[in-house]
Amino acid sequence: MSSVFDCRDEAQLLPGMRQARQAIGRGELVVIPTDTVYGVAADAFSASAVQRLLDAKGRDRQSPPPVLVAGLTTLRALVAEVPEPVERLVEAFWPGGLTIVLPAQPSLSWDLGETRGTVAVRMPDHRIALELLEETGPLAVSSANLTGRPAAVRIEDARDMLGDSVGVYLDGGSSQTGVASTIVDATSLVGGADPRVRVLREGAIDLARLREVLGDLLDDGTVPAGAEPAGPEPAGAAEEAPVEADAPDTDAPDPQDAGSRPHGGGA
Repeated sequence: MSSVFDCRDEAQLLPGMRQARQAIGRGELVVIPTDTVYGVAADAFSASAVQRLLDAKGRDRQSPPPVLVAGLTTLRALVAEVPEPVERLVEAFWPGGLTIVLPAQPSLSWDLGETRGTVAVRMPDHRIALELLEETGPLAVSSANLTGRPAAVRIEDARDMLGDSVGVYLDGGSSQTGVASTIVDATSLVGGADPRVRVLREGAIDLARLREVLGDLLDDGTVPAGAEPAGPEPAGAAEEAPVEADAPDTDAPDPQDAGSRPHGGGA
């Protein structure tokens, strides 16, 4: 039986966070509020927990989830390199709606699915999500919905779709925006012949703001939020599409664009 905690109530917040932390430690799933939509979270370093997340949503290993982190220090531990332009992006847009795709740290022992050697990372701008990340470490997080259904913007939506496949639900009220994160592929900045930052999907952070930070490093080839890129998408990248009454599920193929085939961002 799942436990639900209204984290707007201080009396429920502490026990809710404690149970969520314990559930993650047991390899169970937890639904958390973020600054975009509700996310379903699992221990990023537990292959069985990540598989449980994919199974709960009805997804396969071709669509691995992105990873949420508490800050730049964790990002550095998860990726092979943080190029200087990515540091500028992090300074400008984290915490917030920017998912960054980079080559994963090869020494890490984890299995998120068919990532093709990359990882999509985001720091959410939400107090509850950040506090949990500080306690648990990086979490694999996907939008809290079934494949083919709209993303959850209320805890009730998530419960209706995921039910008892989730151990703990943390209710933070209605989602702040329901707007997809922008996803950028920065993999070519790490040893690439043509170092550029490609926008795989435009969402919460628009092109003009990205260009202010990146200048000529920004590649204009972009995909609007909710649309599908021309090639295979990076895992997790389309998971937070804008939420509308008849919106397609945010689990559309994850922006793994043709060429570098990176891994993309989520809830």
